[in-house]
Amino acid sequence: MRYYRAWDMAADDGLVPQFEALAPGEDIALPDADVWLSYYTSRSSAASVRGTAITAAPEAEGIRPTKALEVAENPTALRAAIMADPGTARAARHALLDRVREDPALQAELARDITRSSELKKAVATESKAADRIGYVRQIAENGQFKTPAGRTLDAPADFRAEADRHLSLIDELDDEDTGEWAAEAYDRQGARHPHLEENPELRVQERRTKFYSSLQKATKVFEELTLDDAADLDDIYESDMLTRLEALQEALATCITTLRRAAPEQD
Repeated sequence: MRYYRAWDMAADDGLVPQFEALAPGEDIALPDADVWLSYYTSRSSAASVRGTAITAAPEAEGIRPTKALEVAENPTALRAAIMADPGTARAARHALLDRVREDPALQAELARDITRSSELKKAVATESKAADRIGYVRQIAENGQFKTPAGRTLDAPADFRAEADRHLSLIDELDDEDTGEWAAEAYDRQGARHPHLEENPELRVQERRTKFYSSLQKATKVFEELTLDDAADLDDIYESDMLTRLEALQEALATCITTLRRAAPEQD
C-alpha cells in the first residue's frame, strides 16, 4: 500500500501514468530514485493524516520526509535533544515561533505556561522593558522625536538624533542575547537627557505642569473609586491604619492646597 500511495501521488504530479492507463507487459519510464523517495516512505506512520502533513513539511526545508517522521515518532528523543543541545533548543524555539503566529490554541497554551512560571514572567518583563527602551531610541533615531517624562512629544535636536542613530545601529547588529544590556545603556544615555527642557525654562514649567496634572488626575480617579465603592459601609472593614493614612492624606492635601492658593495670581 505504501508503494500504491507513492505511485498515486507521483501520477498526480505527472511523473508516472495514472492507474487507468497501465497495462500488463508495458515498459514504464520510472523517475529517478531520489525523486521516488520524495513520494515513497517505508514508515507506516506516513499513511496517517498527521503523517501526511509531516511528510509534506520537510520539502520546504530541503530534507527527506523520513527524517521528520522519525523525529515525530520519538518525542522523548526530541525532548532529550532539546534539553541537551543549545542548537537543537534554538531550532525548536524558532519552529515554535513560526507556528504560534498561525495557531491561536498554541498561543493560549504558551501564554498560560508563561503566567504559571515566575521565572518566565520575570524574563518576559525584562525583555519587554528592553523592547520599550529600544523603541524609545528608535523613535528618536527614525522620527526625530522623543517623549518627555510627562509624556509630551518634542522634536529632537540633530546631535541628539545622531547619537540615538549610533546606538540603534549598534543594537541592530547585535545578537538577541546581547541587546538587553546595550538597550539599557542607550536608554540611559538618551532617556536621561532632554535637551529642549534643559535649554528652555518655559518648557520646563510646562513639563512640570503636565506631570502635576497627570498625577492629580490619577489620584482623583483612584480616590473616587475608593469612596464610591467602599465608603457607604465601613463597619466590617475598619482598620485603625486606614484612619491614620487618610488623616495623613488629608494633611498633605491641605498643605498642597495652601501652597497652590499662595501661587494663584491676585485678582483685582
